[in-house]
Amino acid sequence: MRVAIIGGGPGGLYAAALLKRLDPARDVTVWERNAPGETFGFGVVLSDETLGGIEHADPVVYEALRQDFVRWDDIDIVHRGTRHRSGGHGFAALGRHRLLAILHERCRSLGVRLVFRTEAPHPATLCAEYDLVVAADGVRSTTRETYASVFRPQVTGHRCRYIWLAADFAFDAFRFEIAETEHGVLQLHGYPYAADASTVIVEMREEVWRKAGFGELGEQESVARCAKIFKEALRGRPLRSGTSAWTTFRTVTNERWSHGNLVLLGDAAHTAHFSIGSGTKLAVEDALALAACLAEQDSLDKALAAYEEERKPVVASTQRAARASLEWFENLPLYLGQPPRQFAFNLLTRSRRVTHGNLRLRDSRFTASVEREFGCPAGTPPMFTPFRLRGLTLRNRVVVSPMDMYSAADGVPGDFHLVHLGARALGGAGLVMTEMVCVSAEGRITPGCAGLYTGRQAEAWRRITDFVHRRSPGTAIGVQLGHSGRKGSTKPMWEGMDEPLPTGNWSLVAASPLPYKPGGQTPRELSRAQLTDLREQFAAAAWRAARAGFDLLELHCAHGYLLSGFLSPLTNRRTDAYGGSPEKRLRFPLEVFDAVREVWPAERPMTVRISATDWAEGGTTVEDAVGIARAFAAHGADAIDVSTGQVVAEERPEFGRSYQTPFADRIRHEVRVPVIAVGAISSWDDVNSLVLAGRTDLCALARPHLFDPHWTLHAAAEQGYEGPGVVWPAPYRAGSRRPQTGRTDAPKPRLSLGG
Repeated sequence: MRVAIIGGGPGGLYAAALLKRLDPARDVTVWERNAPGETFGFGVVLSDETLGGIEHADPVVYEALRQDFVRWDDIDIVHRGTRHRSGGHGFAALGRHRLLAILHERCRSLGVRLVFRTEAPHPATLCAEYDLVVAADGVRSTTRETYASVFRPQVTGHRCRYIWLAADFAFDAFRFEIAETEHGVLQLHGYPYAADASTVIVEMREEVWRKAGFGELGEQESVARCAKIFKEALRGRPLRSGTSAWTTFRTVTNERWSHGNLVLLGDAAHTAHFSIGSGTKLAVEDALALAACLAEQDSLDKALAAYEEERKPVVASTQRAARASLEWFENLPLYLGQPPRQFAFNLLTRSRRVTHGNLRLRDSRFTASVEREFGCPAGTPPMFTPFRLRGLTLRNRVVVSPMDMYSAADGVPGDFHLVHLGARALGGAGLVMTEMVCVSAEGRITPGCAGLYTGRQAEAWRRITDFVHRRSPGTAIGVQLGHSGRKGSTKPMWEGMDEPLPTGNWSLVAASPLPYKPGGQTPRELSRAQLTDLREQFAAAAWRAARAGFDLLELHCAHGYLLSGFLSPLTNRRTDAYGGSPEKRLRFPLEVFDAVREVWPAERPMTVRISATDWAEGGTTVEDAVGIARAFAAHGADAIDVSTGQVVAEERPEFGRSYQTPFADRIRHEVRVPVIAVGAISSWDDVNSLVLAGRTDLCALARPHLFDPHWTLHAAAEQGYEGPGVVWPAPYRAGSRRPQTGRTDAPKPRLSLGG
């Protein structure tokens, strides 16, 4: 096999060394346009996981790296003159020049041909002459752009400028330092990569960069100014630059990574923000996976497919974490007012890869100090601290999220709802929410939707709230009121989500006459008189909800249902006073909120669920969501329940663990209103992390409560917590310890004799 590698960075060089080592008969050539010593940046951080892979695949490279690594455990966060140190993190770094030199030496010793100061031939030429072409030509890959129609790349720019610098001394920890200046906020990321050298990255929002005049300064003037701003962190010492300049980070993704015998690797295929230190790590891991797949598969096509299948999910997960970290630093000014230790904890857990649980393992003393500052009593996890909304005090931060059950008869909740909601109330959550309860028969999603438009329905709900209050004292139960709008008259989810009924359909109404899906029923545009009737239907349902004994009421303004349809520019095309500008689109939902608030008891809280983004071009953005939340808060909403999407059928959500939390975080800090975070929050560790970091006040979980109605009780048991934040029902106390399982610790043989 003849192999051509475009790009002599760490990923390309390591791929070359591995491919040659695994099969010395291979003819491997690396083209690098720069000189051997030219590189971007100064230090490289590699994780223990990556190093383990290197050690297993090539002990020679690992041993050379090991001799040069600088290791440290601590992270320092310096903000407003206070330094907080967290230990136990475990980093290893070395100089980028040294890394390249090690890889150059290894490639030459194996017989890899290295061609420097030379542009690689055109990819088409290489593909014709070589059996395999590896494009490792970086974030601005010309190979990727040459075949853009095949790889279908997406390159996203971001809001911060940064510059890669170095200092001629070693920090004694990974250091994050915040500088608040007259022009705005700057941050320093610094870490040692040698006994006498550190990488220093200075980053700031684009507008701060411009106001501070960095765009008008020469390179040395910029470097000197950064050194002056961070003189305390640098101990008065200067900074130096290499080939770096002020730039903005670009996130690269590709739909495909291979084309024929051409494959992308490293930054050419994907990028991840430097704040999680993963660019070189990902490239090296790509090289390991590519070499392994070529060894394991019996054809090149199968090997490249296996490589892509193996690496894509790993890279996507890393990119989600990197995106969360990047956005945290972009929005850094939002968090400056947090208590000092909470700010430090928030920074450390920003990517959601470091959590409350593993931070306690790494540094229990630091984590305990954050908990004390937050107000956690001794031995109390953050999720079991109380939270007050108006006259209601929730004993913990767990909410059973609204989940449509489609199991009512004529809108009347029955035994199923009693068991479903009753079981979850007994399960320990602070607040249990009903499914969306419809304000009229025409406002149902399916024939099985529950309602509050008759007295009989209200009486049935009273049976359920009485059970919760009597059998699970301390648990609150809330009702979510809504109207399906254009998404009504459909089958139950398990028979065909959003599919119209085969018979018995009812007519639909909405902000504008737009069907939810092509071929679906077109709703009638609501007239002014109908808007008045609907407002009264919501108010009447709220009055019944109060008499039925609910502790909290949530107005459903999300997921493309009726009120959500008014808020989104994609679903509201009206030209009257209820359409057009954001203020006009808000008008009817606010009128409904005011009407409900007027009849809802003053001491009981009201929340509003919104879709903070439509996940579609031209739809609601997070900036719009902040405005929507601010308007509802001004009208008296006690909290905003922050969901996303389901507004238009052509949405493209970016799913991932706790993927909607950043929207709640943004609203909480910009609007200064309590929020409920929802969306793929599945572990008690996540709940503790999000609450303690100040990203949310409450966490709503849906599927975990379907899997385990006693999720909150079990979370307490697994954390060894016994206290007022969660109470086992008396008949269940005997089950508060995990049952024993079969023995797994059988004695091992004393002797093992070789044959």
